Amino acid sequence: MYDLIIIGSGPAGLSAAVYAKRAGLDALVMEKSPMSGGQVLTTYEVDNYLGMPGINGYDLGMKFREHADHMGVEFLETEVFSVEKAGGRHVGSGAELIACDNGQGEGFCIVTDKGEYRAKTVLAATGAVHAKLGVPGEEELAGMGVSYCATCDGAFFRNRVVAVVGGGDVAVEDAIFLARTSQKVYLIHRRNEFRAAKVLQERVKSLPNVEILWDTVVDEILGEDQVKKISIRNVASGNKRELELDGIFIAVGIHPNTELFENLVECDEKGYIIAGEDGMTTKKGIFAAGDVRSKPLRQIVTAVADGANAIAGIQNFL
Repeated sequence: MYDLIIIGSGPAGLSAAVYAKRAGLDALVMEKSPMSGGQVLTTYEVDNYLGMPGINGYDLGMKFREHADHMGVEFLETEVFSVEKAGGRHVGSGAELIACDNGQGEGFCIVTDKGEYRAKTVLAATGAVHAKLGVPGEEELAGMGVSYCATCDGAFFRNRVVAVVGGGDVAVEDAIFLARTSQKVYLIHRRNEFRAAKVLQERVKSLPNVEILWDTVVDEILGEDQVKKISIRNVASGNKRELELDGIFIAVGIHPNTELFENLVECDEKGYIIAGEDGMTTKKGIFAAGDVRSKPLRQIVTAVADGANAIAGIQNFL
């Protein structure tokens, strides 16, 4: 039985792994992707991680993993089917009915495509994924003008023209944030009214360099090595046109990867796992760190801090 199994190897999971190793915990990191790093791998440039200005996301992710490897962290590339309290039973994806332990009933059982693993504690570091528009050019230009985080990438578009897509709190907040430094901001929403809080709506409408495009959707993002323009369509009139711009920020929703834990821990109204600064969830022995945790700011630096704090919490628990 491991002291700890960490599920996910983004910045939170890798930070936790390094701190766990330093604490002398017998820990295992599970990751379904062939590469560690999480969302940071698709970030073109990271200019706000202390001590590493201008590093690209891929290189930063590799440095995180190299640090963990240097510490001798144990990794397992596998898909996790379920996390169960030991002693329960679970039907895995395509698997037969299996027992989660050998009758001992201690800790947790993690069912994977490579077998069952047991641990005294589990850290959810599964992150979150940004909802995508699913239009041509979006994937190809990700990190080259297509962004899902205004606070991460907004500084690269100082005095430039950008667009924000969405109508909720995040989209309107992003438009307000970008308007401080960008020359012009198009706020594109497919409906004729926002879902955002009234105070945010009033603020964004008062900004002289924000143009709101109601009843409008993005059909295509155009450019070769960098976003150059977007093709938009008014859903009410059917009229189409192109906007020349330097970047597009997509804020149509974030989905936390909590499926493995939703029957074990409490989540907030947006689906994020409720956990304190020590990472402790409402289920004793299960901790959460990084973007999957309910918190006000999701950045690389806060994910790394979460990982460290969670290990301190886990040590106290054990």
